[in-house]
Amino acid sequence: MVDRLDRKILQILQEDATIPVAEIGRRIGLSTTPCWRRIQKLEEEGVITGRVALLDPKKINTRVTAFVAITTNQHNDEWLRRFAEVIREMPEVAEFYRMAGQVDYLLRVVVPDIEAYDAFYKRLIAKIDISDVSTTFAMEQIKYTTMLPLNYIALDKEKAPA
Repeated sequence: MVDRLDRKILQILQEDATIPVAEIGRRIGLSTTPCWRRIQKLEEEGVITGRVALLDPKKINTRVTAFVAITTNQHNDEWLRRFAEVIREMPEVAEFYRMAGQVDYLLRVVVPDIEAYDAFYKRLIAKIDISDVSTTFAMEQIKYTTMLPLNYIALDKEKAPA
């Protein structure tokens, strides 16, 4: 369980994971050591799963975002295992979801241009049997965030600040 201080820590780290622990502590009213202990506990409990650098897609030549909807007539563990393995080997796939509804799987693919997407598509269909692939291309990114909403966390009201 997390408390209000943990939630504040998570908010700060989602905004900028490079902020020094002493600064995080100052912002939430804790000294460095208790703040660091809380961060370590959040990592140990799997609440914090990693810290990353976010890159500008334009500056690394991945300007095109494609959403790839996949349907298949293969609904067994072996096919899914093989499909997941194929997708893990493709660095262009930024996100991969198993869906409910008419689409079985949804991919977010980032590439420099349509030609690169076509090469990706050809590699994909050569490696795994898929019934249907439908791709839509993003024209404009209106909102993008890696931050998750924290207002749904069940707070531990009993936990005293450390």
